[in-house]
Amino acid sequence: MKSEILLAFNELLEERQLPRQAIVQAIEAAMVHAYRKAVNASGAQRVEARLDLERGQIKIFAEKEVVESVQDARTEVSLEEARKIKPDVQVGEMILVDSTPADFGRVAAQTARQVIQQRLRDAERNMQLEHYKGQIGEIVSGVVQAVQPQQITVGLDMKAEGILPANHKIPGEKFRVHDRIRAVVVEVKETPRGPQIILSRTHRQFLKRLLENEVPEIYRGIVEIKSIAREAGQRAKVAVAATQPGIDPVGACVGIKGVRIQAIVKELHDEKIDVIQWDPDPVVYISKALSPARVLGVYLSESVRPEDRVATVVVSEDQLSLAIGRDGQNARLAARLTGWRIDIKSLPEAASEALYKLQQDPVLQSMLPLAVETMPQVEEILAKKAENRPVTPEEYQILARFVDWIERRIITAREETQRVENERIQAARAEIPEMAFSMPLERLGLKEHIYNILSESFETVGELMLVYKTDPDRILKMPGIGPRAMENIQACLATLPFAPGVQEARVEAEATATAGEGMPAPPTTEALASAETAPTPQEKAPAEPVLAASPETVQTAEPAQTAPSAAPEEEDFAKDGVRLDELFSVELFRKRAATLEADEEGQKAKKKAKKKIVELDYDEESGETIARRRRKREDEEWDW
Repeated sequence: MKSEILLAFNELLEERQLPRQAIVQAIEAAMVHAYRKAVNASGAQRVEARLDLERGQIKIFAEKEVVESVQDARTEVSLEEARKIKPDVQVGEMILVDSTPADFGRVAAQTARQVIQQRLRDAERNMQLEHYKGQIGEIVSGVVQAVQPQQITVGLDMKAEGILPANHKIPGEKFRVHDRIRAVVVEVKETPRGPQIILSRTHRQFLKRLLENEVPEIYRGIVEIKSIAREAGQRAKVAVAATQPGIDPVGACVGIKGVRIQAIVKELHDEKIDVIQWDPDPVVYISKALSPARVLGVYLSESVRPEDRVATVVVSEDQLSLAIGRDGQNARLAARLTGWRIDIKSLPEAASEALYKLQQDPVLQSMLPLAVETMPQVEEILAKKAENRPVTPEEYQILARFVDWIERRIITAREETQRVENERIQAARAEIPEMAFSMPLERLGLKEHIYNILSESFETVGELMLVYKTDPDRILKMPGIGPRAMENIQACLATLPFAPGVQEARVEAEATATAGEGMPAPPTTEALASAETAPTPQEKAPAEPVLAASPETVQTAEPAQTAPSAAPEEEDFAKDGVRLDELFSVELFRKRAATLEADEEGQKAKKKAKKKIVELDYDEESGETIARRRRKREDEEWDW
């Protein structure tokens, strides 16, 4: 038995390439399953299997109850036998007893075969899953096992299988069975049939790993890859920079006579690779990214959002097609590499647009006196170009200087406008308390669908208030946001006692609506503030702050009545600095809603009470005196 077990165990180790402990656990679990099936043991009974590799033995231990007289040998053991194992055991206790059947070796071999295989497969899959999850983003090598139109199946290490989808294969590549292939692991999924390993040869990470393998300077960190833009099978651009002085990053990547880069090009099915040197100056960086085209000038239009940054590039006419590339490929890759939107113009086109801007743009009107002599020359050169007459290099230089002069003035004007806009935003932000920027947006109490839309762009109430104050159209342009949604946002912001400017807008809006119905307009916030600073002798208590009271409450208050005092929560906040979550409690909002509702009901009751005027009138036909009542109708006309 010893030789059979050891031989089988060593064969499993060599075949499965699994950890020793995983195989031992699988065999022990199979033995337990075989014992339960052989003796029909209960699932509640504790059963253990112990594999002794030194002696080549398998023993089964079952938990049994100590009794005086054994009725069922499967679950009971006599006191005499139990004390051989544990001398101080008593009747009624539970003890593990060696219960290995006499012919267990043969029974176990027949019964536990499938269990062992299943446990080993599970252990093998778990090991593959953990290994290849750590290989995401790394290059793996395998052998093509099957070629299908939708995918290629690749055999990997540890008896794992990878899948190379058709859209992750370089266009034009053809593989046959038994071909060796390299690819990068992009995703690992856990499925009931084992780990699904997705490979890719079109991902830019594949090009990055190839460069690290072929260029020792990149692997050691002397040269750093800053950015990669790639269209698989056609062209790629790689921006590199040296981390140490005296190192040529481009030369290190290309190698002597291009030997290093050619090895990568061959691996990528003759894909062209442009290696450029990264530069911290965007103007220089963009100029190099458009290589092999020669650039005359780059003019940047900065923006707060990176996706709105635009770089206007001016090139000579003979370099225009080279800068754009076939189907715009060169410009497209340069834009991805640098992160700027690139607008490429020829020199005559840029000069024509600069001339038009100089004449039409009010910002550039101050430059007209300075361009009195240059403008006729530019117009004459452009006219010659339109008539296909030859233009001298000196005239091209005049156009280039003119374009550069205009574009730089436009950039200066944009910077000034941006500076003013930033100052306006900073001033608006200063009016919003800092606590608003730490208050989650969900605390605002918006409707669920409105909150779901806004939560994609805003995280705190302060961010929403800042945009609502400086650029409300940005909120209105969001998909799913309309006038009703804006009303809900305004109403929720109005409930915040620290919201600057929101309550004033609400007061003015309610004043306008009330005046339109024929009622006297309520006083503005400034009037209420001045009234509070100058109390009358009839007042017994301090007036409630404007932001905590409704306009109707202030309007309908009679002189003999005292103004309501501030809410206890607001007084504590003003004096002791209550936390934000305590200030915005549900009870406080309910109290305010009840107060506003009571005030509105009072106003409606007063509107219903029509003002009556009695006037005596003599009727000549009847000869009697008639009392007429005068009322004011809803359309603001008097009716008798």
